Amino acid sequence: MGRRDEWLDLPGDPTVDGVDRRDFVKVCMMAAAALGLPAATGVKWAEAAEAGLKPSVIWLHFQECTGCTESLLRTSHPGLDKLILDMVSLDYHETLFAAAGHQIEAALHDAVAKGGYVCVVEGAIPTKEDGIYCQIAGRTAIDILQEVGGNAAAVIAIGSCASWGGIPSADPNPTGAVGAQEILKDKTVINLPGCPSNPYNFLGVVLQFATMGTLPALDDEGRPLFAYGRTIHEHCPRRAHFDAGRFVRQFGDDGHNLGYCLFAMGCKGPETYANCSTLHFNEVPDAWPIGIGAPCFGCTTKGVGFTKPLFQEAALPPNYVPPIHPSDQRGPITPGWAGVVGLATGAAVGGALMASKKLGEGETEGS
Repeated sequence: MGRRDEWLDLPGDPTVDGVDRRDFVKVCMMAAAALGLPAATGVKWAEAAEAGLKPSVIWLHFQECTGCTESLLRTSHPGLDKLILDMVSLDYHETLFAAAGHQIEAALHDAVAKGGYVCVVEGAIPTKEDGIYCQIAGRTAIDILQEVGGNAAAVIAIGSCASWGGIPSADPNPTGAVGAQEILKDKTVINLPGCPSNPYNFLGVVLQFATMGTLPALDDEGRPLFAYGRTIHEHCPRRAHFDAGRFVRQFGDDGHNLGYCLFAMGCKGPETYANCSTLHFNEVPDAWPIGIGAPCFGCTTKGVGFTKPLFQEAALPPNYVPPIHPSDQRGPITPGWAGVVGLATGAAVGGALMASKKLGEGETEGS
């Protein structure tokens, strides 16, 4: 096996923008691993950054709580400094900018004028009364998004609010809040719903665009299939309890203390598409609702999160699971099933006897 620096193919200058190249490649590989991607993908990301292919990012804030940005601030693989300085070029972000007033507006104008940027939208866009419920520097969110998003090389709606309206759009939706795709109808918008969205899903989309010039495969809701291709229920750590009919009936009961399934408490995992159960937030084990004993609220799925009542049971597709028989209400054992079980048991016992016989013969021969 060759030396590690040969394997990583790191010739020339040992630093990247003042950062040790080996450490930088390691960061990229860890970011790829967090998304379930091969290490080679992380190496390609690092090579693209070295070649000056860091994407320019313009981050817009509208009707939101800044939760997605707060989640981004707490990444550690990579850390925020490496993310916004080495892996992407964050050229406009109201929350993270030191500038304000005319200075920050000038920065936005300059970033847009350069072109080729990725526009990230955080927050819903109010449309009632010509959008007067969200204005920045005297301009409505609608106007800003049409200009900045309309001229972007790619648009990413991060969080449920930007993806489909989220909390601001909850009934009765007094401001007419909608997602970015409702304003940019002639443009592909990559939706990364979540409250907040997992920052690694964002990182994967941006770096794929910068490295390969492509966008990930999307579902019919504009969500990347690598992150939203399966329901939370499919990989939920409590799934075995669901299949066995073991449910929490009241918070704090014995089933809750034993980690039983939260379906009866209104968990929306069976109808919520996201990777929360396999990619936890900010490298903290169990840092997601089900992990701390709360039901999934369905925030990544339009028509579920912020729409259905919290304790209403999730909708299950027809024939989604076999009939559930709780331990205290099991169905009768039919003669047919008794025969099958008997055959299986007999085969297992016979196999065990033969194995023990051979083991005994081996010990005799070796003694």
